[in-house]
Amino acid sequence: MAQGKRVGTRPKRTLRPALLGLALAMTACVVAWGYLVMAAIDFGNVARSGDDAAWWLLALASIGAAACLFLGLILVSRISRALGLTSTPPPRAPRGRADP
Repeated sequence: MAQGKRVGTRPKRTLRPALLGLALAMTACVVAWGYLVMAAIDFGNVARSGDDAAWWLLALASIGAAACLFLGLILVSRISRALGLTSTPPPRAPRGRADP
């Protein structure tokens, strides 16, 4: 009779370039988001002092920051799916036509 645990060999961990690319893209989105938020704060201070062009720059920086945050959240969900933390939802049943 065999002695000890019956554990299989673990698969060797390898570097996955796709996952590395997603992580780098997410990091770039977070850095860009932080920069745009700081820029929006600065443009807001300038706009309150009476510069009309700063209002447009404030709006653009705010929209850009929201877009970066949204893209970063999408990348986080893709990373979690690639790591196996989440899975794809089951497919829906096709809708049939209602016959009168």
